Amino acid sequence: MWVYVFRRLLMTIPILLGVTIICFALVKLAPGDPVQNLVRPETSPEDIAKLQAHYGLDKPLVIQYFVWLWRVLNGDLGVSIANNAPVAREVLNAFSNTIVIALISVVIAFVLSMIFGIAAAYRPGSLLDKAITAVAVFGISVPTFWLGVVLVIIFAVDLNWLPATGMGSKGSDDFSYFRIEDLKFAIMPIIAFALPPFAIMTRTTRSSISEILNQDFVQTLRAKGLSEFHVICHAVRNMMPAGAAMLGLQLGYLIGGSVLVETVFTWPGTGFLINKAILTRDIPLLQGTILVLAAAFVLINLVVDLLQSLIDPRIKRI
Repeated sequence: MWVYVFRRLLMTIPILLGVTIICFALVKLAPGDPVQNLVRPETSPEDIAKLQAHYGLDKPLVIQYFVWLWRVLNGDLGVSIANNAPVAREVLNAFSNTIVIALISVVIAFVLSMIFGIAAAYRPGSLLDKAITAVAVFGISVPTFWLGVVLVIIFAVDLNWLPATGMGSKGSDDFSYFRIEDLKFAIMPIIAFALPPFAIMTRTTRSSISEILNQDFVQTLRAKGLSEFHVICHAVRNMMPAGAAMLGLQLGYLIGGSVLVETVFTWPGTGFLINKAILTRDIPLLQGTILVLAAAFVLINLVVDLLQSLIDPRIKRI
């Protein structure tokens, strides 16, 4: 087991290094000069050159990359060009808002997808199966930003049940998911986050369970007199490695793809932060946010791989 863990950790290092190169290159390849957003049109070329030297933008790209990488390894993601705040603090505050809501959404989606996927697989071709399939197809097809706008119109504007945007008057500093008044702000973002993974995982669960229920060992279990509940338990146990992979992938997609939902609901997470950094051409903030999201995706997949090996020890031999 420990050999497998050590091997997976070693494999993660070059992946993370590649992530830093891609993050740095993508931002640098974008058109425009970030310093131009900080100066007035009448600023002299000498002053612009001093600003570029201050942010290290006058050095060759390779030097800029290694300087940036060294700072990242020391926990320094730089300073935001827009507000002079440490990027690490800005990104970590936003990431904490995103990871909690993404975790809640993906757990809800996973539990519901298991229930509906198993129900559909147990009665293939029935009215219930067709209804669940229709809901899943709807969830996969609907754009999350459109769903967010519709939720705001229905629950915030027409019914006035939930607040439309933000995290309340005190922001994220005093936000608690255990207070009803605060939780109301998170309900619509959670629904918008949870629908796509729910739909995808429902379809995957339905096909996996259906395939397992048609295998010979299930017929043997039934022939031995096992109840249908225990047969389903065996089928679920067999599909759990795939289920854990689904869960990790969907969590990673939610964290990385939160830009549209967080922008619609003005939720102060990493997606909203990326949107703000792009609009203000804040290179350090953009680099730091993308790097943290990419690293989180890699680490989540590492945890999922290790979890899969615990559920199914045969994976360690691959």
